Amino acid sequence: MSPSLKLISHTLCPYVQRAVIALTEKGVAFERIDIDLADKPEWFLKLSPLGKVPVLVVPSAQGEVALFESNVICEYIEETQAGAKLHPEDALARAQDRAWMEFGSAILADLWGLETTQDSAVFAAKREALTAKFVRVEDALGVGPYFDGARFSLVDAVFAPVFRYFDVFDAYGDLGIFAGTPKVRAWRNQLAQRPSVRTAVSADYPQQLRAFLARHDAYLLKQAA
Repeated sequence: MSPSLKLISHTLCPYVQRAVIALTEKGVAFERIDIDLADKPEWFLKLSPLGKVPVLVVPSAQGEVALFESNVICEYIEETQAGAKLHPEDALARAQDRAWMEFGSAILADLWGLETTQDSAVFAAKREALTAKFVRVEDALGVGPYFDGARFSLVDAVFAPVFRYFDVFDAYGDLGIFAGTPKVRAWRNQLAQRPSVRTAVSADYPQQLRAFLARHDAYLLKQAA
């Protein structure tokens, strides 16, 4: 039987990775369909009002329904699929996790500026902003090994793709972003070992990301000079 869920994807998109990790943690079979965001097919534009990935296509009695926005998709997966719970049972703790998921999105916005800018001043500002944000994350972390302690959660699914960027960035030099955050460093290392995180991208992800940086003539590349 073919998977009933379809995930419209782009190979480098960190928001797609969130959904892939959540689906994998739940043990849900799904079909992943990668598209070229530089040449979006018409069928995709009809599905996605914002023209962005991920889009989760879900069968219903009325036909297929397209869900967009990664956090919405992750919440739907949590609410509808069996398997390990990825949110706390307590309402307040659940709301706090959702807030940190949004904080993870804010970090991704700064990361986008860091990786695409050709300007040294913008690069320095984004590096400073990221460093400050990870200090806030450090303060929020407990004993680990995951954000909520022993239990893997949707916050982990959100931050794992963030840390994956730095696996490539580190090759160009130490940006110093995690210098003062030992708990964040330990969390990053723990997430990198998680099977759902490792398999959320293809084996050639590092090469694809390096090619993306080269196409943008990113200032980041000059760190290795």
